[in-house]
Amino acid sequence: MEKAAVTEKKISSGFIYFFGSFGGILFGYDIGVMTGALPFLQTDWGLQNNAGIVGWITSAVMLGAIFGGAIAGQLSDKLGRRKMILLSALVFMLGSLLSAVSPHDGQFYLIAVRVFLGLAVGASSALVPAYMSEMAPAKMRGRLTGVNQTMIVSGMLLSYIMDFVLKDLPENMAWRSMLGLAALPALILFFGVLKLPESPRFLVKNGRSDDARRVLSYIRENDQEIDDELEQIQDTASQEKKISKATTWGTVFSSKYRYLAIAGIGVAAFQQFQGANAIFYYIPLIVEKATGTAANSALMWPIIQGIILVIGSLVFLVIADKFKRRTLLILGGTVMGLSFLLPTVIKMLLPNSSPLLIVAFLSIYVAAYSFTWAPLTWVLIGEVFPLAIRGRASGAASSANWVGSFAVGLLFPIMTASMPQDAVFAIFGVICLLGVWFIHSCVPETKVRSLEDIEEENINQ
Repeated sequence: MEKAAVTEKKISSGFIYFFGSFGGILFGYDIGVMTGALPFLQTDWGLQNNAGIVGWITSAVMLGAIFGGAIAGQLSDKLGRRKMILLSALVFMLGSLLSAVSPHDGQFYLIAVRVFLGLAVGASSALVPAYMSEMAPAKMRGRLTGVNQTMIVSGMLLSYIMDFVLKDLPENMAWRSMLGLAALPALILFFGVLKLPESPRFLVKNGRSDDARRVLSYIRENDQEIDDELEQIQDTASQEKKISKATTWGTVFSSKYRYLAIAGIGVAAFQQFQGANAIFYYIPLIVEKATGTAANSALMWPIIQGIILVIGSLVFLVIADKFKRRTLLILGGTVMGLSFLLPTVIKMLLPNSSPLLIVAFLSIYVAAYSFTWAPLTWVLIGEVFPLAIRGRASGAASSANWVGSFAVGLLFPIMTASMPQDAVFAIFGVICLLGVWFIHSCVPETKVRSLEDIEEENINQ
């Protein structure tokens, strides 16, 4: 026991925050990899005119994620955040390798395997923010949540780069290699997490206060800070134990908490229904439809989008705790909405405008999304729900987010097969502006305010 304690004391806070958020790399890789793999898969399996199957293959990961987040949330309270992240890394590895060995024309096999892989993606989306928020000091809450977002978009960029590097392989090998390589970062995550400590909040809830104190000593500056936080964690755990017995789904949407529940769940849903993932999943096909260039020759565009996403996430790290949450969300949503709507307006006024115009505006959309709605959705969800409903409401918000992601991934190719592409994006533009109205009308400001203050103000409205 003493030897283990000595080993654990060598763990730096940087190591903990890096590997604590590394699951975002896998999350991002699996979101992005199909972008480049899909054109080769379509050609290999002759799916160019089968928008329904293309939509299902692409969105199957999100379908699995709807359930993966809920299952992981429940099990992590019993087994611990660390063990569940390890398990999700194993599922990532297995699902990636099974995708790579799909039988030829095995559409339903690949859909099933990607649903299984989605369990790990959903688990990662629930576990990584929870682990990071439980490890982070309050003054760094926004910034460290942003680190998770940086990991996700870095994973997406990595997948786009690998897609580009592998594009000259034979078709049947190219997409298989792209999907199978996700096993490598999953292996890195597994061995990194083996050295991570468990969350101090989980340890306290399971009667291991001494272990919780030791973990806090790795990531807090002095004994007084450790003592104060440990006492706060113990008080919160005691309250949660009492509250959980009396909390039901009816409590979440009761008159006392309805406003805050709708605010958090609504933001999570709007983030996806605004159409960001239509760009991330299908940008080569979007370019192909706009310009006539073959999709498998347009793999530089995802890399450009990925670079924009990474730069935006780094910008957020700088501004996260300097601007109000609502201000950034309203600004971002407005620019995003106009980026979708203006190409349609310009095309009506100038029918001979460049077909690349829509792609340029999509890049502006991605830039605005990258430092506003992408990271701030999860910051706000972590701040807006009161203790009494936090567990259930956070789970509902995550499910709403994945339902939106699944719907967009499934329906976008079907919509673009039946109507002009710019009209589809105009629909998303209207949804973006509705999201701006929702933020202005229904969402409270949460920056630099305690959860108790937010709860009291909105309950008394």
